[in-house]
Amino acid sequence: MSATLGALEGRVAAAPISWGICEVPGWGEMMPSERVLSEMRELGLPATELGAPGFLPEAEPELSELLGRYGLAMIGGFVPLVLQDPDQRADALARATAVAKLFQAAGGTRFVTALVQDYDWSAPVPPTAEDMKIVGEGLREVDAICAEHGLVQVLHPHVGTIVETAADVALALEHTDVAWCLDTGHLQIGGVDPVAFAKEHGHRVGHVHLKDVDIATADRVVSGELTLLQGVQAGMFRALGTGDVAIDDAVVALENSGYQGWYVLEQDIALTTGLPAEGSGPIDDVRACLDYLRTAVVPRLP
Repeated sequence: MSATLGALEGRVAAAPISWGICEVPGWGEMMPSERVLSEMRELGLPATELGAPGFLPEAEPELSELLGRYGLAMIGGFVPLVLQDPDQRADALARATAVAKLFQAAGGTRFVTALVQDYDWSAPVPPTAEDMKIVGEGLREVDAICAEHGLVQVLHPHVGTIVETAADVALALEHTDVAWCLDTGHLQIGGVDPVAFAKEHGHRVGHVHLKDVDIATADRVVSGELTLLQGVQAGMFRALGTGDVAIDDAVVALENSGYQGWYVLEQDIALTTGLPAEGSGPIDDVRACLDYLRTAVVPRLP
């Protein structure tokens, strides 16, 4: 990757969802893994998250061998867990352990927890303080599993989970002590200013997902007019610098707070008109994100 990434050199990574890779039925066309990994390599990205089930091998040594052919390291990935129901705790911890073993074997370092209502992604029930205290206990147990496997768990605020809105985020900050994945897009959609979050809670940030958002489309998702899938298909997530999120200010605030981790380019897209021609399509948007970081962010960093 070009040295013009300055202080971010070697810390900007890929996410398969930026190439439209998602397990949700009806999401869109799935690009072949070899093409996606080749395009990540072409852009000079040094690492990737795991992505949707089935996109990459979920066993070792197959996963590391495939990534190694493209010069990519494994960061870890997104793990939906049900932790608000004590009756499902043992199952959640078993799921967490299985994923942690894979991430460790593949050289990963980040375990990105999403607190789902259930594993079918039913609409979340807004949590109470008591609910979040129970969640906090579960997160501490997952933290212990991650520590055993050389991983850092980070909590991912996300549309469609029980940490979705500003009220949910406030409860989670108060009643848990877990590190956070600062996702600029999902925080913004939920009503949380990602720049303010970085300034106030930078010491708790252990991972970052960078995504820009078209707020007008996001508001239609929040109101229920559109589903998350419909919002993505309507272009809710944009290449960095072309939406309404102050990505540059967020990165500057994080760097000023002492953050030294990954910045994962995660622009959720859906390919609804078939596979793009070779050398075009999602790669163009990810390249635009890198150009934005080089031109609008890096010059502002120490």
